[in-house]
Amino acid sequence: MKKKAVRTNNAPSPIGAYSQAIKCGNLVFLSGQIPIDPNTTELVSDKINDQIEQVFNNVSGVIAEAGGAWENIVKITIYLKDLEHFDLVNTFMNNLFSKPFPARAIVEVNDLPKQALIEVDAIMIL
Repeated sequence: MKKKAVRTNNAPSPIGAYSQAIKCGNLVFLSGQIPIDPNTTELVSDKINDQIEQVFNNVSGVIAEAGGAWENIVKITIYLKDLEHFDLVNTFMNNLFSKPFPARAIVEVNDLPKQALIEVDAIMIL
């Protein structure tokens, strides 16, 4: 099966040797997004609420470019620098998803690129 890179200007360009997403058949593997404004290539803010909104906007841009929608997400992984933000992320996700919710993991990490407080990656079926 052939794989194809997904690329959009509605999410920041990769800051390393990876694609924003890879499409393989009806599967799409979204790389981790951090809350970088794609227009400025800078962290959107140091506030967690702003970062949550931006990171999901970035993921949304990649989802759309791949031909999907939030309901196509089957697995999502969220990396947080502080699990104290769990409830904020959960509240935000309740506005994006409906039942059946995707499988999910939230992991506390020591550090993220560019001092981000959150990173999100996902798997989607089209």
